Amino acid sequence: MAAAEHRRDLHARFAPVFARIAAESATREAERTLPFDQVEWLRETGFLAVQVPVEFGGLGATTVEFFELLIALAEADSNLPQLLRAHFTTVESWLVREPGERREFWLRQIAGGAMFGNATHERSAAAVGTYQTALSRENGRARLDGTKHYSTGSIYADWILVTATDAETGEQVSVTVAADAVGVDRRDDWDGFGQRLTGSGTTVFTDVTIDPEHIDVAHASTPSHITGFLELVLLASIAGVGRAALRDARDFVASRTRVYSQGVGTSAREDPLVQQVIGQISGLVFAAESAVLAAAAVVGEASDLAQLEAARGTATAPELTPESVRESTRAIRAAETAAVRAQLQVPDLVLRATTALFEVGGASATARERNLDRHWRNARVLSSHNPVIYQARALGDDLLNGDGLLFTWATGEGTPTTTT
Repeated sequence: MAAAEHRRDLHARFAPVFARIAAESATREAERTLPFDQVEWLRETGFLAVQVPVEFGGLGATTVEFFELLIALAEADSNLPQLLRAHFTTVESWLVREPGERREFWLRQIAGGAMFGNATHERSAAAVGTYQTALSRENGRARLDGTKHYSTGSIYADWILVTATDAETGEQVSVTVAADAVGVDRRDDWDGFGQRLTGSGTTVFTDVTIDPEHIDVAHASTPSHITGFLELVLLASIAGVGRAALRDARDFVASRTRVYSQGVGTSAREDPLVQQVIGQISGLVFAAESAVLAAAAVVGEASDLAQLEAARGTATAPELTPESVRESTRAIRAAETAAVRAQLQVPDLVLRATTALFEVGGASATARERNLDRHWRNARVLSSHNPVIYQARALGDDLLNGDGLLFTWATGEGTPTTTT
């Protein structure tokens, strides 16, 4: 009963702000008005801290509750979940860190409204999995220099998570940089045909002074449920696009008075063929949302276990044992498998739904003022992250051979192939 009540309270808390965000979303997208105001609304209502435990000032949402809310937000405006992807992943990462002062500090900062952005990918000559962006030290001062692309959310953020190469050790490091620090240049130059408001542009770091406390060794190659969590944020965004497409298709038909001579109803809403299309869209969207939430439940189990593992040896958790390590490994693999399975279905389901939308309205549905094509464009761009073809192969390899899951994603220059 308490869990059900908590879920209802969360949905009731955010329903008004989601409705407010949805009201002008089509206009914002058409005019490319960046949603700075809407991010602030989410901050003011506590949505940025929805995952943070109550003891640190957050709302304590479970993983499934969080993804339910994320789908609802994406229905209102799919740009917002994606631009908050690095933020929510950062929260998740701190949740599964060993208890201590740093963990508590950052969780309380987030509960107070702090937002994180991302600066990971480069379009440089660096090899796959490496970075030209460098952290160097001179006279006791740490500095960051480099250029990042696809810096999703960073133009809205207070802090930016940057991946770089440590010039001294050659190791990959994760650096937390104040977004307004001297030498940080955030550029709004993202020009994708969908998800146009995510701020996924270029960020340049020039001689940026870095606090040593904000430098961590990167653990990107370590298998973790975080990989599945990252993917599910995109899939929840796609599922929300599907819900928005269903909403707009239904509203379009309900308001339509013109009919076709070959139609079989006195209005579009009474035409059985149109009814069939709306029903099909509804089924596609339901399947997409169900897949996301089913995977979220598995990722949530791995997250809960990871938090327990992080606390091993403290007063709140028993010591680490071989069996607990095996259990953790199983949970991580299950989480990644569930996320990949969802990824193999959700994009296709929603792309079909956003295409079928145009079957209910003829040429009038393509009017620019309606901006209905944004649903397909947004779904297509979201689906282009972490291409499905590689995930399908990896899952098949894992099922056949036992070791094919991809826990890391990286881009870069490939090694030239030589022939003899």
